[in-house]
Formats: sequence, C-alpha cells, structure tokens
Amino acid sequence: MLELTWFLLWGILWAVYFALDGYDFGLGINMPLLATSETDRRTIYNAAGPFWDGNQVWLVTAGGVTFAAFPATYAVMFSSLYSALMLLLFALIFRGISFEFRRKVDSDSWRKFWDGCNVLGSLLPALLFGVAFANIFMGIPLNAQQINEGNLLSLLNPYGLAGGILFVLLFSLHGSLWLAVKSQGALMERAEALAHKLWYAVVAMVVIFLALSVFYTNLFHNYLVNPVLLLLLLLPVGGLVMAKVFLTRQAQWQAWGASGLGIIGVTMFGVIGLYPKLLPSSIDPAYSMTIANSASSTLTLQIMLGVALLCVPVVIAYQAWSHYRFGHKITAEDLEYEEAY
Repeated sequence: MLELTWFLLWGILWAVYFALDGYDFGLGINMPLLATSETDRRTIYNAAGPFWDGNQVWLVTAGGVTFAAFPATYAVMFSSLYSALMLLLFALIFRGISFEFRRKVDSDSWRKFWDGCNVLGSLLPALLFGVAFANIFMGIPLNAQQINEGNLLSLLNPYGLAGGILFVLLFSLHGSLWLAVKSQGALMERAEALAHKLWYAVVAMVVIFLALSVFYTNLFHNYLVNPVLLLLLLLPVGGLVMAKVFLTRQAQWQAWGASGLGIIGVTMFGVIGLYPKLLPSSIDPAYSMTIANSASSTLTLQIMLGVALLCVPVVIAYQAWSHYRFGHKITAEDLEYEEAY
C-alpha cells in the first residue's frame, strides 16, 4: 500500500511541476512570437519573475521523491538517460542565469544573448521532458543488468518526438494564457490570439499522441482491465475544453487554471497507464523497474510520508499566496524597478 501511495505521489508531483513550471517555459518559448519591443520582453520576464524559481521546487521534490522512495529506479533512470538529463540541466541553468544577468549590462547585444538563452532554456526542457516521458511510456531498452542498450539518438524515435512536440505545445499554450493574465493592451491581445491558435494544435497533437500510444505502448492496458479508470480522462479532456471556453469568454485566470488541469490530466493518464512499472523495459518486461523491485524500505516510506504531510501543504500555501500576491497585471510602474524580475 505504501508503494502504491508513493507511486501516485510521484506522478502527482511531476504533474504539478509540469503545470506550474510549464507556463514559465511557455513564456520563454513564446517570446520570439509575441515580444515586439523591449517593454514586451521585460513584461514577459516579469510575468515569470516572482514565480519561476518557486516552481522549480516541484522539480527538486519530484526528483527527491524518486531518489528516496524508489532509489533503484532513480539510479537506473539517471544513468540510462544521462545525456538527456545533462542537456536538461544546462538548459535550466542558463535559463535561470538569464533572469539575473540580462539587466547587468546596458547593451542590446548582451540582452539579445540572454534572451536567446531564456528561449532555448525554455524550449529544450519542454522538448526533453516530453521525449523522456514518452520513451518511458514506450519502454527503454534495459537489459537484465538494468543497463540501457540505447543512446541519446535512440530516444529521438517517432513516439518520443511526438511526446516532445506535445509538451512544447502544451507549455506554449499554458504560457500564452499566463501572459494574457499578466499583461495588458496589445501584448495581451497577441497572447490571447496565439492561445486560440495553439489550442487547436494541442488538441490535434493530443489525438495523434493517443493514437501512437496504441501502437507503441501498453498504456491502455490498465484502463481496459479497470474501465472505471477511464473517468480520469475527464480531467485532461475537461481541462482543455474549458480552457477554450474560458478563453473565448476572456476569463483569463480560469482559462489558465483549466489549462493547468489539462496538463495534470495528461501527465496522470500516462502515469496511471504505467502502473506498476516506473521504467518499463522494451527488451523484456521482466527487466523493468517497478514499485516492487525498486522501492525503499517500509520504514523509509513511512517517515517520508510523515514529512510530506507536514511540508507539502506549506509549499502549496506559499505558492498559492505568491500567485495571489503577485498575480496582478504588470503595469508601467512595475517595469520601472530595476529589480523587478
């Protein structure tokens, strides 16, 4: 029971991370499409400024839970996907640096360089997360010694790339909705217009990804065995539909929230489909990393659960407060502060 509890918490932590840091990534991805002036670019930075580092907490937490609850899976995952994870790490590092260094020198070329780092540092993680999770859903070529017989290029298969494109589109839509929440005037109108277009692209990509999942994965097995689990599809489907409805009504906060629920639903669909596996082997199912053969001791899981019940609500409360406190639309006065983001 503890293993199942931590498996679900593991999936939820990743889902919440994608829903929160997803809009930060989306802001960076959309910057070349939406920013037409220095004011627009500063607005985009400020839209992420009070939140992006707090959102990263969920990534650290998800990684920490993988390490503490399923250490064997953590070891195999980080060795099997080492190259991809290193690319992800450096992208996140340069993205974080861009928030601090962009304003250090009054030079257009300096700012363009860090803008490029922010865009690339947002696009690459979105793509890599999608590719990584799609390959996990499909199965990694783990042998009997839990060694990955593939390489970085083998991850770039049709299904993996479809997952990467899906994540980029989901985050781009989520980011455009957040920018609509935070901006005003022409920039807000461009963000809303882009969100309308991206919504159709996201829906089309979701359908394509689900169709490919039938042929490349066993994600639907749990749903066929337990049809009641199909009710979980209400979350991603309902989230995406309501995002469009609220966007049409220009209810920006609600549209952004519905988009976040859609991302959580898409992620949890895959996680539930994986159960009880964490890292399926495409060579032989017996070589897969599961909650049974990779979980920590019962005592460790019990202690972790107590810590989580104490600490996670604090993180949730802090992030809810920060979004409430800094969720207002960015004004010209906000941009006058040199330390704004």
